[in-house]
Amino acid sequence: MTVYIEFVEIANFRKLLATRIDLSPSKTLFVGANNSGKTSAMLALRRFLSPRRCPFELHDFTLCHWPVIDAIGQSWIAARAADELVELDLGPWLGVLPTLDLWLHVEPGEMHQVRDLIPTLDWEGGRLGVRLRYEPGDLSELYKDFMRAAADAAELQAAASADHAKRNENFDPPAPQPKLTLWPSSLCDFLSRRLKTHFTIRAFTIDPDQLASPVQSRAHPQILPAASLPIEGDPLKGLVRVHDIPAQRGFGEEAAKEEDEDTPAGSPGSRLSDQLRSYYSKHLDPTKGPDPKDLGALQAIEAAQDAFDQRLTESFMAAFLEVEEMGYPGVTDPRPKVSTRLKAIDGLNHSAAVTFVVDVTSESGEVTPLLRLPENNNGLGYQNLISMIFKLMSFRDAWMRVGKASKSVSATHTEPLHLVLIEEPEAHLHAQVQQVFIKKAYDVLRAHEDLGENPRLRTQLVVSTHSSHVAHETPFDCLRYFRRLPAGMVARVPVSTVINLHDVFGSGDATQRFVTRYLRAQHADLFFADAAILVEGPAERMMLPNFIRTNYKKLNQSYISLLEIGGSHAHRLRSLIDHLGLLTLIVTDIDTLDATTGKSAQPARGASQITDNDTLKLWVPSLTQVDALMATTAAAKTIEPAEDALFAVRVAYQTPIPVTVPGATAIDTAYPYTFEDALAFENLEFFAGLAGHGLVRKFRDAINSGGGASAIGAAMYDALRNGKKAEFALDVILAEGFETLTVPRYIAEGLDWLQDRLKKKQVDILPAPEPTI
Repeated sequence: MTVYIEFVEIANFRKLLATRIDLSPSKTLFVGANNSGKTSAMLALRRFLSPRRCPFELHDFTLCHWPVIDAIGQSWIAARAADELVELDLGPWLGVLPTLDLWLHVEPGEMHQVRDLIPTLDWEGGRLGVRLRYEPGDLSELYKDFMRAAADAAELQAAASADHAKRNENFDPPAPQPKLTLWPSSLCDFLSRRLKTHFTIRAFTIDPDQLASPVQSRAHPQILPAASLPIEGDPLKGLVRVHDIPAQRGFGEEAAKEEDEDTPAGSPGSRLSDQLRSYYSKHLDPTKGPDPKDLGALQAIEAAQDAFDQRLTESFMAAFLEVEEMGYPGVTDPRPKVSTRLKAIDGLNHSAAVTFVVDVTSESGEVTPLLRLPENNNGLGYQNLISMIFKLMSFRDAWMRVGKASKSVSATHTEPLHLVLIEEPEAHLHAQVQQVFIKKAYDVLRAHEDLGENPRLRTQLVVSTHSSHVAHETPFDCLRYFRRLPAGMVARVPVSTVINLHDVFGSGDATQRFVTRYLRAQHADLFFADAAILVEGPAERMMLPNFIRTNYKKLNQSYISLLEIGGSHAHRLRSLIDHLGLLTLIVTDIDTLDATTGKSAQPARGASQITDNDTLKLWVPSLTQVDALMATTAAAKTIEPAEDALFAVRVAYQTPIPVTVPGATAIDTAYPYTFEDALAFENLEFFAGLAGHGLVRKFRDAINSGGGASAIGAAMYDALRNGKKAEFALDVILAEGFETLTVPRYIAEGLDWLQDRLKKKQVDILPAPEPTI
């Protein structure tokens, strides 16, 4: 791996106030909930590395910095009004300008590739940094232009006021002056129209020795002196080749009119036929730098052109003779002649350039390709897949100057690093196709005889996604989790932080193998959820969504990931959940054992019982004795890190509940063992009359047999040993009156807690001071 991007630090760009993002040497995947900053990161890379195709906008400046920019404009206006000298320097701007720090790993033998970035003469290889900063190109021109526009606006405002006063001379009381807002009302308003005119990207060398590590996932980019001199020219030219596929694609649409060498397969939104035509033009067209293999094609084109010219001359002869009878052309006038100009690419310049062959079975049973469908008649998902794969091939061949591109001026040098950015490849792709795409995309980018395992030419693929199918096909080492932080937690506006999952489980950990395989099997969406609920078994998994839909409006409106993992394995997700800072409720069973015999036992107080649930023993509340678990408080069932106001984990398990059994008047105490008997104890009358087989019948018989809560509980406990819990859940869900069921108390307490925490998480302003970054 000779040259590759080790990580980037993005500051003052949209939601990314100060963020470090590590990049894998080969493939990196951005994951996270909606509006968590993934798009901001991809856009920052495109803005800084491909500014011609993706120019900056005012909204790329982090919103909390807009008042600072407006204050600069107000200071200019105030100084002009006071007839004071305005000092134009970048000092007041430095804290608000968007920056991208690109940190490269460079082997000692490749120093010639980065000669413009070397910070000191004694640098001999390793880490190397360059800062790209979006800043005013000429402050004096920006000042003059803004002041002229502000003066014009003030003059118009004064004229409007004078006109209004004149109109109201004879009115008592005078009519209020209508509101009038003129451009520019502020410096930000001015830049909303003139940003591209006055701002540019400049590059600066940064010192690896001054690199600071992130603190709580927040980067601390080094501070450059205001007098730092920029690097002349583009220091990344000849070093990095950038291609991208943006998120908003519409592969059935017409191709964009403008293309350049960095969009070799047609611009985003083009049809496959447009991409093929563009690829042909750049890499295959025999008229561009022909070689001996192209001579036959060129001769055929010229022969066809001559034959067609002869036919046209004969066809138009009568028409031209008729024109001559009108007196044109005269003796000295030029004579008209019709001729053709055929190009090889004309063969692809039509709507049927790409068709899909449909196999038709004949009466004899033979399969013969007889029918052809136009491009737009194929499924959109497959069009999308074919288009994206073809684009990746085109990106690779443009980088490697394949075919006719090898004869261009730029073909004398191949950049050692190829950076490819893909946003949301799952759009319009089926789940299975998503998995195939992410597994094969990098291989497509490396499928060239000069690439493969060649370390001197490096490809780095960066993908952002909302798809669990894409995420689960990517190793944890390559995942970067974007976490959104609400306004008031770090800044006055919502911002994002990025968590590297490279070391979430350590190296070679059995837990990592389990979690990876489990998430793939479950297609869990932990990486995209607002919160997670880990449940014990299939009954909870089937019934909790119904409880939430009926009783918890806020939870039902949130993106909750519900995972069935069981108490013996839920704790294996602890490291991942801690890294994600994901709000989590664990619904599990108390799993009581007799401490003496080690055998399963019906829960009871004062019976020297212990729990067999690893989640309760090893994670939360970190207790083994059943008596302690029954007596513990809600606070003890919750983990709330002091340094993270949004993250918390709470456990919910069965605890003693007061009940009144049918036919009795006294309140008794029940000790549920699992979700099923806890649900039955909370709804004794419902289950006493519920028709059904299996566990439903056994529960009904136990309740109707009477004998008090202890006897009913013992009968249910015996029934649960070999009962089919999934079948029980289906019977209950299908029963009349299911919506009226009372949620088991321990689960209701957990869901109430989760709903309250989500409300706190989603408020606009958190009661926290704004630290300085």
